[in-house]
Amino acid sequence: MAKKRKPKMELRYYKMPEGSPILALLGQKWIQNYGNDVDYLHFHNCLEIGFCYEGQGFLILGEDKVRFQGRELTVIPQNYPHTTNSDLGTISRWEYLFIDVEGFMDKFIDNLAKKEKIVQRINSRALFLKETDNSSMAGKVLKILNIMRDGEEFYLEEAKGILASLLVEIARINRISGEEKYSEDKGKITDLISRCQDYISDHYMEDIRIDELAKHCHISETHLRRIFTSYMKMSPLEYINTIRIQAACDYLKKTDQPIADVAHKCGFTTNSTFNRNFRQITGMTPLEWRKRPENYEQQLLKFDIHSEEGW
Repeated sequence: MAKKRKPKMELRYYKMPEGSPILALLGQKWIQNYGNDVDYLHFHNCLEIGFCYEGQGFLILGEDKVRFQGRELTVIPQNYPHTTNSDLGTISRWEYLFIDVEGFMDKFIDNLAKKEKIVQRINSRALFLKETDNSSMAGKVLKILNIMRDGEEFYLEEAKGILASLLVEIARINRISGEEKYSEDKGKITDLISRCQDYISDHYMEDIRIDELAKHCHISETHLRRIFTSYMKMSPLEYINTIRIQAACDYLKKTDQPIADVAHKCGFTTNSTFNRNFRQITGMTPLEWRKRPENYEQQLLKFDIHSEEGW
């Protein structure tokens, strides 16, 4: 009997503007029917904050499905699977902020333990909030969107000040308590995935063995594979290779190093393995990518993550 095909997952990668922890997606482009012909989830390399001005449809946030009807906001951690789907035949108007939380907090908070606690809280779960019930947070999001839209003198400094307050508010909301619908067990799973992702980000250039990754997380390899694949809709190895290719794209864009050297720096032991994974994820060869830097600087990168039999 043929193997059941695993769900497709997509990494959509955003590069922050030079000197800014905020990327704002504004205007007419984001007035559309969302999810048209898209039947898979995606995740980002940074925190996504979205505000829905009008429209109707549903959001999938990890394993949860919620209905949106306008005047709502979402807070979606980095590496968190999700998607937005407008109702058939309708138009929705969203605008988005993408935030480099860790980079911003590095400059905002000197106390390492406090910084790590806030970042962990922010990335602990996705939020779907109604403006009427969360006027403080919604007001800050709308203020930042408008500041980024107007671009007046010292706009970035003003936006950063409000962003600091917004991120602390998100961290407070995500405090685990017995009254929340999100159980402590779910929080532990999210924390486990975050530990895996942090380890991979720090060691992707090395020969990462899945059993070593499991040992780092203090669980069995079988348990790690099951939880990670269920949560991220891809295997740990697929995620590792995606992070490696993401790093390779950065090297190819910013340096003139030989492609073989880039492959080695990003954790690939052979050029053939690097080339195969690069083409599979980006749809082109490393050389083709290097000749098309606009794909990295000016457009949303879409890394289509497919699973091959035997992985």
